[in-house]
Amino acid sequence: MGTRRHFVGTTLLAGLGIGLTDVMASPALKLMDKGKRVGIIGLDTSHSIAFTKLLNADVPSPDFKEYKVVAAYPWGSNTIESGRERIPKYTKEMASMGVTIARSIDEVLDQVDVILLETHDGNLRLEQAMKIIESGKPVFMDKPFAASIADVRKIVEASEKHKVPVFSSSSLRYTDKAMAIGEGKIVGKIMGASTYGPAYLEPTHPDLFWYGIHGVELLYTLMGTGCECVSCISTDGVEVVTGVWEGGRLGTFRGVRRDTIGFGGIAFGENGNALVGEYTGYRPLLIKIIEFFETRIPPVPLRETLEIYEFMQAAHDSKRQGGIQITLDSVH
Repeated sequence: MGTRRHFVGTTLLAGLGIGLTDVMASPALKLMDKGKRVGIIGLDTSHSIAFTKLLNADVPSPDFKEYKVVAAYPWGSNTIESGRERIPKYTKEMASMGVTIARSIDEVLDQVDVILLETHDGNLRLEQAMKIIESGKPVFMDKPFAASIADVRKIVEASEKHKVPVFSSSSLRYTDKAMAIGEGKIVGKIMGASTYGPAYLEPTHPDLFWYGIHGVELLYTLMGTGCECVSCISTDGVEVVTGVWEGGRLGTFRGVRRDTIGFGGIAFGENGNALVGEYTGYRPLLIKIIEFFETRIPPVPLRETLEIYEFMQAAHDSKRQGGIQITLDSVH
């Protein structure tokens, strides 16, 4: 089995145009103390590179508490071209930062203490997440969490069954002032909110799962949980999703099929209105990920993540049924 695994891994690397001499890790990373060794699964997204550059910097921020990426498994989407074509470049870039390129997920799990699951193709997430959860290692699951609501629920249930902590969040949750607004610290209790952002489509995923998730997560940061039903009206270039929260509060997300729109939002509170501040990149999210690795307590409860995906699935179903209201309890 070991010989076959070596052959398969070597063949995979050769297919990327990468030789074994390209993937040797630096001695400093190999000799790291246990507890702070980070593994990455999936090199089909720029997030893998962005996180590694921050953690493996020559002079990293003290906020990252000496965690380092030491091993990564490249695959990753094998079918979504926008992801697949990134893998060779990102694999070489990871190796240049001293990261061992592993031949399998098991090989990564053998070398690390915590996991960043970055695979951009949500269709692979259930199988990958189950392997990680069964290993007992805490895992941050980047977006998309999975490519179906059924798979999302299976991962949540596995995390709870095996008591393995799982954290998932868009970096938009940590946009300037968003958390403080949602916690009632700026305009009091939030009576409603509206967010906007790009919402590109990927045919293999429910509409908002692919990219609209970021603007939807920002909406949930402001509104909190408790959405009861959702409706979605769309045209070729935009869709507007309206959720009804308990108590009659309304939250809306406007998803646009172009990247020039950016991200943003406004909350309507008891004591006035408040605009969400500027998006400042991945660093605030990575700080929360490291805190999660230290405490094993997810900053966002997994059941909240599940509700976010039920919201998006309800929007998907509503769109295909002429914009009727869909209850979150009914999605499957």
